[in-house]
Amino acid sequence: MSIWTRIATAVSALTKGEGLSSVFDKLRSPPERSVAFTIAVIALGAKMAKADGRVTRDEVTAFREVFHIPEDQEGNAAQVFNLARQDVAGFETYAERIGTMFSADANMLCDLLEGLFHIALADGEYHPKEDDFLHQVSRIFGMPDRQFKTLRARFVEDADPDPHDVLGVTPDTPLEDIRKAWRDQVRDSHPDRMMARGLPEEAIKMAEKRLIALNKAWEDIQEAA
Repeated sequence: MSIWTRIATAVSALTKGEGLSSVFDKLRSPPERSVAFTIAVIALGAKMAKADGRVTRDEVTAFREVFHIPEDQEGNAAQVFNLARQDVAGFETYAERIGTMFSADANMLCDLLEGLFHIALADGEYHPKEDDFLHQVSRIFGMPDRQFKTLRARFVEDADPDPHDVLGVTPDTPLEDIRKAWRDQVRDSHPDRMMARGLPEEAIKMAEKRLIALNKAWEDIQEAA
């Protein structure tokens, strides 16, 4: 059974009025966790799309880039998106429920936030309201502000991003400790590890951008040492 077939089952439950919390309660264990992850990104992405007051074609395309939605399953993905966008519940309610579901797996919440960054930047612009939305979601997830800053440094292009921010270290951190932080994060970005965390195979490509940023940051720090 494909992930999108399982998502269709979850969508059916949502349309019958079971509610997002009830649906997530059924998706706690692999392989269902990959369904929960995908629904979480789509649902929070829908809420975020309203943050800057518009939903662009690029943002919709970003979902397809991350999840490779089969043509015959686009309706299911669109239904999750529309249900979340139209739900009177605020994004805080969604973020709290999702944060609780993945509370024992901080890496999973980090992966989810990376998916939202990917969608936020799909139209080539990072709107201040999107930044505020993502920062609030990260805090609801229990993510330290420094970790959020690290994620943002990987995705939001500044003129000269601080490589220490990208790796989540400080300029005072010993070089050997920085090397360990880089190695640990590269290891955690391996496809096998990401699949073990319950990410759908389609979403693992999000780690490509992370690896590029991690390796470049380490190279820059080495050159400056």
